[in-house]
Formats: sequence, C-alpha cells, structure tokens
Amino acid sequence: MRVLLTGSSGWLGSALAPRLRRLGHEVIGLDPVPSAETQVVGSIADRDLVLRTVSENGIEAIIHSGALHKPDIERYQNTDFIATNVQGTLNLLDAAVASGVQRFVFTSTTSLMISQAIREGFQGGARKAAWLTEDMSPEPRNIYGVSKLSAEHLCRLYHLQHGLPVVVLRTARFFPEADDMAHAIEQSDANTKANELLFRRLTVEDAAEA
Repeated sequence: MRVLLTGSSGWLGSALAPRLRRLGHEVIGLDPVPSAETQVVGSIADRDLVLRTVSENGIEAIIHSGALHKPDIERYQNTDFIATNVQGTLNLLDAAVASGVQRFVFTSTTSLMISQAIREGFQGGARKAAWLTEDMSPEPRNIYGVSKLSAEHLCRLYHLQHGLPVVVLRTARFFPEADDMAHAIEQSDANTKANELLFRRLTVEDAAEA
C-alpha cells in the first residue's frame, strides 16, 4: 500500500518507515523536520499541504504518529498543541475521506488511562495494584492529554459518519521524559534503561511492531 506516515522524522516514525518498507509498502513521510525518512517537509497543521500530499501521492493508508508531546509543553503554547494535535488530525481525517483512504491508524497515549488515584499511588500512596483497561475514563492532566483525547474523538466521529476504518493505538512512553521514575535512582546508564522499562517504558521497536 502507499502509506502516508506523519512524524516520520521522530522516534516512532524513524522505526516505522523502514519496517513498513520491509513489509512491501511504499512510504511517504511527512514531518516538519527533514530526515532520511521524510519526503514531504511540513506541518500537518497546514491543511492545504495535507490535502495535496494525500491526493497527489495516491495515499491508501495513513499512519498518524506525528504530534507535539508532553515534553514540548515547556517550549510550546496551548494553541500550538491544538493546531498540531487536534487541527492536524482533523486535516488528515478530511484528506482521508476525500481521497478514499482505506486505513487510518492514530497513535494516542496511555497517559489518558492514568487516573488521579494512580497518580497519587506514584507519590507513595498506593495500597494495591491498578489494572488498566479500556473501560477507564480518560482523565487528561495537561494540554497534551486534552489534545490527544480530542483527536481520539475526531477519529471516532469520522468512523461513525464516514465509515473510515480507524484504529487508535494508545502507546506507552518510548522515549525518555523528565518524570520517568527511574531517573531518581543513582545508577549506571544501562541499569537506568532497565528500570525505565520495568517502570513505565515501551521500546520503540515494540511500538512500531504494534
């Protein structure tokens, strides 16, 4: 299939593009940052660019992994998160419907499944383990979570209204963040990596496979 991959210069996109090609797909990467995996340099917030890219390249499937992430909160305004994560997703969904795209995969976040009770447990108040399921009500705790949940709702809406085949994949973290608990442990780099994976992390290879 001819696949449009957003976020192709990022952590997940850089792992996804070569994997998709090995599976026989033709990949068109879209990202604001140039890289070897990015054929179209630009933002998904640019509606005309998105519509043109999907139409002119005969895109059959979209894997939408491009986004502003939680670490970007310190460097970007709330409006930037809405423009990229919400409006950008809407642009892609409109382009998918207009061009008859057959598959749409959206990468969201497991942070939407972290309740207030679980957050209190992180701070030392946990008395029992919490089992995370899709039945948990999302509780966004910052603009990143709000924008991702809004984008999920848009995906659901376009599936209901237009029959667009959509999969929303809530991935765990696959790159270091300042509040990874393992960073508080004084140890070697290799041991820190192991503890991060034990605590909360996902390898980017596993995210790409999913």
